[in-house]
Amino acid sequence: MLDLKLVRNSPDIVRHALINRNMSTELIDSLLEYDIAWRECLAEGDELKHKRNVVTREIAKLKKENKDTLSKIEEMQGINSRIKETDDTIRDYKSKIHEIMLRIPNIPSSTTPVGKDENDNPVVRVVGEPREFTFTPKPHWEIGEALDILDFEKGAKIAGQGFTVYKGMGAKLERALINFMLDVHEKQGYLEVFPPVLINEKAMTGTGQLPKFKDDMYLCTDGYYLAPTAEVPVTNLFMDDYIEKLPVFLTAYTACFRREAGKHGQDTRGIIRQHQFNKVELVKFVNPETSYDELEKLTNDAEEILKLLKLPYRVVNLCTGDIGFSAAKTYDLEVWVPTQEKYREISSCSNFENFQARRANIRFRTPEGPQFVHTLNGSGLAVGRTVVAILENYQREDGSVEIPEVLRPYLGGAKEISNEV
Repeated sequence: MLDLKLVRNSPDIVRHALINRNMSTELIDSLLEYDIAWRECLAEGDELKHKRNVVTREIAKLKKENKDTLSKIEEMQGINSRIKETDDTIRDYKSKIHEIMLRIPNIPSSTTPVGKDENDNPVVRVVGEPREFTFTPKPHWEIGEALDILDFEKGAKIAGQGFTVYKGMGAKLERALINFMLDVHEKQGYLEVFPPVLINEKAMTGTGQLPKFKDDMYLCTDGYYLAPTAEVPVTNLFMDDYIEKLPVFLTAYTACFRREAGKHGQDTRGIIRQHQFNKVELVKFVNPETSYDELEKLTNDAEEILKLLKLPYRVVNLCTGDIGFSAAKTYDLEVWVPTQEKYREISSCSNFENFQARRANIRFRTPEGPQFVHTLNGSGLAVGRTVVAILENYQREDGSVEIPEVLRPYLGGAKEISNEV
């Protein structure tokens, strides 16, 4: 959430940010109207309460002098009635202001390039060379079905489209990747946590998923949401709290759940886009003075997984038209998918500055008083998409798949996935 004083005192800065995000500025116009009305009501309420105090003293004086107080009591009743009406209006305006503030996105960093969509994202670096195949590579879903490690029919039968059953070495590969990622990130200085995946509305609002992305979330009948990413429960570990010692680095594995609303028809085959998927997340709580240095480090930490797996990838700096709602700056890591002949997102590493901390009320103490921390997070990595990259980049002509060397200790020393018993 932005600071209301910033919107009030520098509305053109926020308008400019919305325009760069390809958004209308109507939210700002509505907010400023309510803000003016709210402050006018506050002034009116203060004036009425002052008048009530004056009349209260006058009634006391009349009583002391044994004089008639009826007219003053009637005047007091009228003032109290107006105060109640004004207080109700103040609460209504305040609620409307809060609702609008929750819908205003973060202001992009000055180092976030201005652009309309993903086509305007500049490439920061490219790491590794795409493999040159001596045969026609197969898509991961064909590889997975042929090796009997991915079962799309059974996933659809028990849950619906967008769900997959991992079998045998497929299930083991997924589990191996989760453990491998967590082990690497622990060595990088992150503390592993294992949070709930049922999330209340307040926590979902704190990190910016609500209200804007409500249609993309799974809401249970008892009011809990299924976690769309570990970012939500891990960031909210410090909701309404002070962090006594910064920085704090956390990593977590969770299953994630998304409706993928509005993305029908995209990646309908395979496991690139699923309603349920696994992800290892990196979350940082840092001093505002160091947050952009920490973003570079967090991005490097996520990249390390791709480097160890020897998967070709690139890093792009998301432009204003492609950056997420809560983010001020984001680097996307995109892994090479041979059969699509393009790079696909496998991690987003973002600095939210104090946007999430203001919503979730996460602070630290300074000699000048409490301040909001800066929060950062990134996938380290999306596990299913890592499986896609391994199956496609490490496939062999005979249909088997070589297992990356760093994963072999997690798979009992196995060097390949094949149909051979």
